Amino acid sequence: MSLYRRYSLPLLILILLFLFILMAAYPQSSLNAGLRGLAIWWDVLFPSLFPFFVISELLLGFGIVHFIGALLDPLMQPLFRVPGCGGFVAAVSCASGYPIGAKLTAKLWEQKWITRIEGERLVAFTTSSDPIFLIGAVSVGFFHKPEIALVLGAAHYGGVLIIGLLMRFHGSRSDKSDTRSERSHTSQKTWSKSDNTITAVRNKQPGPLRQALSAMHTARLEDGRPLGELLRQAIASSLRLIIVVGGLVVFFCVILEALTNSGLMSGLHLLTASLLTTCGLPPALTESIVGGIFEVTLGAQAAGEAAAAALPFKVAAAAFVLSWGGLSVHAQVASILNMTNLRYMPFLLARAAHGVISALLALVLWRPLMGQGSSPVFSPIHDITWSPGFSSAILLQSLLFLACILAGMLALSWLSVGTSRLFIRWKGTHRQ
Repeated sequence: MSLYRRYSLPLLILILLFLFILMAAYPQSSLNAGLRGLAIWWDVLFPSLFPFFVISELLLGFGIVHFIGALLDPLMQPLFRVPGCGGFVAAVSCASGYPIGAKLTAKLWEQKWITRIEGERLVAFTTSSDPIFLIGAVSVGFFHKPEIALVLGAAHYGGVLIIGLLMRFHGSRSDKSDTRSERSHTSQKTWSKSDNTITAVRNKQPGPLRQALSAMHTARLEDGRPLGELLRQAIASSLRLIIVVGGLVVFFCVILEALTNSGLMSGLHLLTASLLTTCGLPPALTESIVGGIFEVTLGAQAAGEAAAAALPFKVAAAAFVLSWGGLSVHAQVASILNMTNLRYMPFLLARAAHGVISALLALVLWRPLMGQGSSPVFSPIHDITWSPGFSSAILLQSLLFLACILAGMLALSWLSVGTSRLFIRWKGTHRQ
C-alpha cells in the first residue's frame, strides 16, 4: 500500500500533463469532442434521466426502498453470505445505480455491520446500473427501441444475481485475518435511515410483510420532511447528480479524442476488433466496447449507433458496457474503497465477469423474450444476419471461456485470501 501511495501521485501527475499537452496540441478536435459530449447530455441524458432521478429521491424519502430492503433481508445470508442489512444496499443500489452500492457498503463496514470479506462480496454484486438509465437513456434514447429494455434488463440484472451467487464463495466465513469481524449480534431487527446511513436492529415482528411496512413507516417518520421540502431537495439533488453525469461524459469524450489523436487508441481498436472477429462477432462493435471501457454512456451510445451490426449483438454490447461500468465508475468505487480495508481486485474481477455474463445472457435470452413477430425487433435470433463464422460451436466455446474466467476469478480470490493470511503471519513473526 505504501509503494502504491508513493508512486501513484507522480504517475497521475505525468498522465495529466500528457493529456494536457495532447489537448493543447489539438484544440479544435478537443473542443468538438466536448461539444459532442455536451450534446449527448443535453439531448438524451438530461430529459430521460432527470425526471426519474427526482422520482427515485421521492421514493427514498417515502421509505419505499426500505420496504423492499426489509423484504429482501431473509434472502441475503443463505444466498449471498452477507448479513441481512445487505438487502437494503441491494435495493438502494438497484434503484439509484452505481456507485451507491459501494458508498453504502463502506458505511456498513465503518459501523462494523459487515466484515471485509462480506463487504467485498456485497460491493461486487450491488454495483449495477439503475433501471432509469437502462430504460430511459439506453433503450429509448440511444437505441430508440423501448422493446429491448426487457432483454437488456434481464441480461444485466440476471448477471447481477449470478455474480452474487458466485461471490458467496469468495473468501471464508471464518477469516480470522479480518480485523473487522467483530460486529454486534442483536436480537431485534428494524430498518432506519439517518443522513443516508443505515442501522439494523432485531425486531420481532409477526411476519416479513408487517416488518417491511414497519420499516417503511419508520423511515418516513425519521425523514420527517414535508412533501414540498422533499420535492425541493429531490430536485436539487437530482440536478447535482445529472450535472456530474454530464461532466463525466464531456470529460471522457475529450480524453478519448485526445488519445485517438495521439494514435494510442488505434492499437486498442485493432486488438478489440481482432478479438471480436475471432469470436465470430461483428467488428462494428469495436467503438462501443472501447468507448465503454472508459465511460458507460459513450459505449452505450456507440452500441446504439453501430448500424453494421445486428440488433442482438448491439444489445449484447450494451449489456457488456452497462455491466462493466466504465473506468469512470471504477475510479469512483476505488476512491470509496480506499477509505476502508476492502480490496479493489475482487471488484474488478467481478465487473469483468459480469460484463461477459450479461453479454452472453443477452444473446441467449433474445429469442425467448423477444418472440417471433414480423418486426425486425421481434425476429428470432436465427433469422437475423449473423456475423460470418458465428455458430453454436462458437457460442459453446464462449461459454467454456466464460467458465474459465469465472474459475480463474475464484482461484484468484482464494489466492488473494491465502496470500493476505501468509503476509499477516509473516508480519506478526517479524514483529516478534
